[in-house]
Amino acid sequence: MEISASGLQLIRRFEGFRGSTYLDACGIPTIGYGHKILRDESFPDGISEARARELLTADAAIAARAVERLVKVPLTQGQFDALADFCFNVGSARLAASTLLRDLNAGEYAAARRQLLRWDHAGDAVLPGLKARRQAEFDLWSSAVPQFAAQELSA
Repeated sequence: MEISASGLQLIRRFEGFRGSTYLDACGIPTIGYGHKILRDESFPDGISEARARELLTADAAIAARAVERLVKVPLTQGQFDALADFCFNVGSARLAASTLLRDLNAGEYAAARRQLLRWDHAGDAVLPGLKARRQAEFDLWSSAVPQFAAQELSA
């Protein structure tokens, strides 16, 4: 699967565009739409929105590949997009070690969906922006039922 236009829009909405380098909530140098600046990258003159969208597309594809690699059960596009946004935001290692993934791969879709809402902290503090982002992922996730489950329900 690939992240859809709706999934990319979700990332853009919560990351926001910044044309110059800034430190994210964890102190990581970042630019554009949440692009973590790599050691061999430099943006002394900032970045255009067009270039930021290119970086976002590449970064979102990395997150999507991580979701494909880690998730062992069928997903709807909404679930996939929600997880790709989640992975983009927290990283694949944190998704890999999460109760969310364990629940999901056990086929516990509702429990996995609820786990999204637990990821609204930075350290000990609840961040309103993370709370809103997790709610948006939760809502996107619940917008559809996995195809195999829909077939089982109609049989």
